[in-house]
Amino acid sequence: MEIDALFNALAVAERLKNNTRHSWTSENRHESVAEHSWRLALMAYFVKDEYPGLNMDKVILMCLIHDLGEAFTGDIPAFLKTEDHEQKESELLNQWVASLPQPFRGEMKALYEEMDALETEEARLYKALDRMETLIQHNEAPISTWLPLEYELNQKYGREQCAFSPYTRALQEAVKAVCREKIRTEAEKGETP
Repeated sequence: MEIDALFNALAVAERLKNNTRHSWTSENRHESVAEHSWRLALMAYFVKDEYPGLNMDKVILMCLIHDLGEAFTGDIPAFLKTEDHEQKESELLNQWVASLPQPFRGEMKALYEEMDALETEEARLYKALDRMETLIQHNEAPISTWLPLEYELNQKYGREQCAFSPYTRALQEAVKAVCREKIRTEAEKGETP
């Protein structure tokens, strides 16, 4: 990639370091979109042995790029995001991808199309892990950062996305168990609403 084009692409990606998510870290600060994407990619690497037939390099790349549209729109929590929000994010992301030099333009366009279609095992795995990383982060954050609706939402978020494989179903059950235990423990302390 030509150096100026590289700098321009990295400048867009850098926005994700500054754009915060609804999620909080265990140190009681907002998580950045970049932090979520990085740990999601690491998570995909750690589960690679569970999916020996998949192209895990592709899954890891999907994890790294999945929220690049938020460089243009910022993060909107899933429970607030509308079709209009999704369409606007998609339009801005597609414009940016179209501005990239080849082969990156074609490769990223194809990856986003595959991710949106959710027809391949790689896309399904990335999406399931994305949901689970979000919940793991919620479980690690102080419960005081949770909204009241999240006590129930965190028990079912990602159910549909995790249904495609025994491992992701087991992962979701384990994440839900940690969530229930956190709620129970905090309720005993009198710290839940």
